[in-house]
Parts: sequence; C-alpha cells; structure tokens
Amino acid sequence: MSTMSDVVQLRAGYTVADLASMPDDGHRYELIDGVLVVTPSPAVMHQRVVGNLYLLLRTLARPEVEVMLAPLDVTLSANTVVEPDLLVAPRTTLTGETMVGLPILAVEVLSPSTRLVDLNVKKAAYERAGIPHYWTVDPREPSLQAWGLTTDGYRELAHASGSEPVHLDEPFEIEIIPAELTR
Repeated sequence: MSTMSDVVQLRAGYTVADLASMPDDGHRYELIDGVLVVTPSPAVMHQRVVGNLYLLLRTLARPEVEVMLAPLDVTLSANTVVEPDLLVAPRTTLTGETMVGLPILAVEVLSPSTRLVDLNVKKAAYERAGIPHYWTVDPREPSLQAWGLTTDGYRELAHASGSEPVHLDEPFEIEIIPAELTR
C-alpha cells in the first residue's frame, strides 16, 4: 500500500521563479515543462547506490570533468529545472554558484515514487535538452541502463542486471556491476 510520502506529486503552471521559492522541507522540487514534480527524500538503498556510483565515477573521471551529487539544479529550458541524482559535467559549467550549461551525463536512481517520471518524463527532457548520456539504475533488480544521444534521439548503449558487468566507452571508459552498487 502506498502512502502519500511514497507518491510523486505533480502540479502544473509553475515557473522557474516559483521553483526558487519552494521551501527547504526535505522534498525534491523539480520543474519539467512547467509542471512541478515533488518527490520525498530518498531512501537508504537509493542513497547507497548514489554514493557507490559517485565513488566509482569520481575515480575514473578525467580532470576536465567533475562528478556532482544532488541537489544541484540543472536548467534545461525556461520551464524545466531538474536535479539528477548524479551528473558528470565539464568543470567550466561549474565555476559559479549554479551550473551554467549542461552535463555530459545525467544519472537517476529509480525508486517506487520516481520510476515512471525518471524513465519517461525526465528521459525525454534530457533528450530534448541534448544531454549526451543518460543512465538509470534500479536498486531493486539491481540493474543499469545506459543511453547515448544520436541524431535520432537516445539509443540504448547497454543494459545489465545483477552480477552482469556493463562496459561503456562513453562518456569515459568504465565497467559497472549493478549488484555491487547496492552493497
């Protein structure tokens, strides 16, 4: 049975200025095509996966890029501001108080309350904005799915579950075993 704190709340008609006035109440506030998406704070397993993936990405990142954790606003358009769980961005986009530009990789860790938004709405927003790489990690399977941007939109680069390794060459060379992210 779902409780109210397990459910994504959607409200329409918001602007970037409205988003800036949201309370600091432990919820994640994002704006996608003018729709306010409010999600509860992440659960332990979600944060474990985020932390383990951050450590892995950080050790492999080239000096000209930086791996960042949420919360960090990424402005995709005048009415879309998101907070990927993890992102990899050129250091030049991260020199001030806010990110100016786009990441080269956005990562979302799926949870019961965000699964549909992450796999559909956010994926489409990242694709429209031109973010070259998008990954989702499902801690429940565990699994990792990676997409790369082509002229025709995102195409799947890799998908692996459990102890099966994912080998990727972009945005940098990496091997990830989804089950290890949950430990």
